Amino acid sequence: MADITQGNTKGAQTNRARTADENPIKRFFRATEIDTRLLGMVGALVIIWVGFQIMTGGLFLTPRNLWNLTVQTSSVAVMATGMVLIIVTRNIDLSVGSVLGFCGMVMGVMQAKFLPQYLGLEHPAIWIITLATGIAVGAAIGALQGSIVAFLNVPAFIVTLGGLLVWRGATWFVTSGQTVAPMNATFRLMGGGTEGSIGATASWIVGILACIAIVAAILNSRKQRKRFRFPLRPIWAEYFLAILGCVLVLGAIAVANSYYWPTNIARKYADANGIAWPDGGLQISHGIAIPVLVAIVVGIAMTFIATRLRFGRYVFALGGNPEAAELAGIKTRWVTVKIFTLMGILCAIAAAISTARLNAATNAQGELDELYTIAAAVIGGTSLAGGVGTIAGAMIGALVMQSLQSGMVLLGIDSPFQRIVVGVVLVVAVLLDTIYRARAK
Repeated sequence: MADITQGNTKGAQTNRARTADENPIKRFFRATEIDTRLLGMVGALVIIWVGFQIMTGGLFLTPRNLWNLTVQTSSVAVMATGMVLIIVTRNIDLSVGSVLGFCGMVMGVMQAKFLPQYLGLEHPAIWIITLATGIAVGAAIGALQGSIVAFLNVPAFIVTLGGLLVWRGATWFVTSGQTVAPMNATFRLMGGGTEGSIGATASWIVGILACIAIVAAILNSRKQRKRFRFPLRPIWAEYFLAILGCVLVLGAIAVANSYYWPTNIARKYADANGIAWPDGGLQISHGIAIPVLVAIVVGIAMTFIATRLRFGRYVFALGGNPEAAELAGIKTRWVTVKIFTLMGILCAIAAAISTARLNAATNAQGELDELYTIAAAVIGGTSLAGGVGTIAGAMIGALVMQSLQSGMVLLGIDSPFQRIVVGVVLVVAVLLDTIYRARAK
């Protein structure tokens, strides 16, 4: 214990000597260890929100629009977490939108046409079998494409470009171009909506649990730093990060709970449950949408994979220096197969969210999602040169992309111009990444 204390004391003295000449802002960021690139992206998001709030006359930053914004972001955010690992290894996946559409159509046919013949309508196992089938199909597609890239040495750009065409065509052949609807009632909960949200009480419980997890993570990080004699953050920085995290979480919960059910749906609910209708109407909070919870859980799981598991270290080692990773004994070919398989699974989860939200499986489902997914990852700080990227950054990048699209819709901007804006933003993001990397050398 004395040695640990002495090591921490020396580390603290070194940090004080190093930061003595720094200005307060640099000392703040060094103490809190906040990612400045991530902070810059959050700042850009705030500017976008405030700008659209002014231009739309106060329509953008309303509980209803913010709630819908998070739901619309969910499917792309899920895929963006996998795209981070793909791009980190210096690959690309252009097929994610088509894989989403194909998996969505397979799941639509399973629950609307195939399973009811054997299990009956609205059987409780239908949604489980449907989701499992979709994930299996997505994993198989990802494994196939990853194997071609890894073992046949075909560039990922070509393989997934072919996949974009193949799986979009296969989507049409599943039903000869017909739209499949409606979806299973339980399956539809994954799409959000009035029933696809957890309500105010459950949302506050989730928020409190999230705050406890944030505090526990900070305490565990400090414990690990002491154990391995790494420099410790100042106590005030630990408190600041804990308070900031909890404020953001509880603030988001408050916004979600301030969006209430539409009056006609609330009245039907009251009549069905024998609830007297008050003079001011019945206010029932939506709370957190289920697809948002799914996206958050996926984000946490992918962050754990990328930062805590050996597989994640292999992925970043492969992206940083493929030759060195090979010489170090990493089975780089199998790592490539696994990340593409994981990408396929995430496409299937995104397909479930999208299909449930639309209450239908269509041939156009997922079109251009590859653009938004890649853009989200790149805007989120994932470098196309490989070796650099964060899951949280990609999810915020997805929120930035959806915010731009949602704001332009509220302004009545035509769809072609929206695509122009997305394209410009993507190019600017890559340009900024190039400048950042040049200055970091």
